[in-house]
Amino acid sequence: MTSNPARSHGRIFSSLDRFRIEIPSWGFANTGTRFGKFIQPAAATSIEEKFSDAGQVQALTGICPTIALHALWDFPNAIESVPEVLRLADRYGVRPGAINPNLFQDQIYKYGSFGNPDEHGRDAALQHSRLSVQVAKQLRSRDISFWFADGSNYPGTANIRTRKHLFEEYLKRVHDELDADQRMLVEYKPFEPAFYHTDIADWGMALLLARAAGSRAKVLVDTGHHYSCQNIEQIVAWLLSEDMLGGFHFNDRRYADDDLTLGSIDPYQVFRIFHEILFFEWEKGTRADIAYMIDQSHNLKGKIEAMIQTVTVAQELFSKAALVDYDVLTTAQDSCDLVRAEGCLQDAFATDVRPVIREWRTSKGLPADPLQAFRNSGYLERISVERASRNASSVSSYA
Repeated sequence: MTSNPARSHGRIFSSLDRFRIEIPSWGFANTGTRFGKFIQPAAATSIEEKFSDAGQVQALTGICPTIALHALWDFPNAIESVPEVLRLADRYGVRPGAINPNLFQDQIYKYGSFGNPDEHGRDAALQHSRLSVQVAKQLRSRDISFWFADGSNYPGTANIRTRKHLFEEYLKRVHDELDADQRMLVEYKPFEPAFYHTDIADWGMALLLARAAGSRAKVLVDTGHHYSCQNIEQIVAWLLSEDMLGGFHFNDRRYADDDLTLGSIDPYQVFRIFHEILFFEWEKGTRADIAYMIDQSHNLKGKIEAMIQTVTVAQELFSKAALVDYDVLTTAQDSCDLVRAEGCLQDAFATDVRPVIREWRTSKGLPADPLQAFRNSGYLERISVERASRNASSVSSYA
């Protein structure tokens, strides 16, 4: 950490001025586990209620101007839903963000989407993906985020190399539909729901497929999509070095893809990720073009409270990472002064940045404590009454 208090104060303010994080529409709806779900009376039951909840988070934090949307769940009428989404964006003060195609829910995807041996399944996935790109164009959304559940459960039941080639082919066909200012983000996941092999199981596979797709394809890193011992910040550093890091889906986990609130289990890991990004930017003298997005579904925590909690923790960890003194760090690294180099990170992480963050919020006309402001607003009590009956009757729906 820099020893100059005024410089530290300025670094925190500067980091907060630039930091934006996208919130997911599905994070406000009733979602569940493989065993069921617990209904919350205040959960959003419509796209308008999702926009309303997202508007609350943006109004209280000031750093969440966009909401990620799910093609299918949020666009029941596909292109015809676009005018309504644009109207809601204007009304609630949050813009449409990344569009997330759904290539795993319909029965035709039982054996995969782009990797499906059946051409009808692949063509259905291609049609939906192209439609998602068209929706993104009309909403002026830059990023289309792809996650695939494709894989196999038993040895010998799938031709892994053939499926790889199919993904190369179909991702390129979708990539060719993009406008010049749009991006394809390719996500990866080591397992679940495919338990023997997953077609895009790690960052290297996602990197190779993104490069095969075209110049506007990048890798999307979900912090929950890794084995427990994996060094995620090293993956981030490599992707930055290759100019292939497109964005994040932020969450936390104890075991696997648990979708816990950011920093609830390992805040130091998130700090280290942010550090690698800011260190890279300092070395290159330019900003990395990264979409910071949340991907969380809360079954027990209140959905809006959990989202505000994640956003504020993200601010704290990003601000802490901005305090690392890179001049001291690089000198220590070059001289193999291990204790001093590690201390640069530890000192920054140990700094209580919350007073300066509260000062920053006040300077922007925002509540110093967004979570308490939400609790005092009466919004939760009001929507709990308004939505309770609809939620009670929606047990069978997923999103």
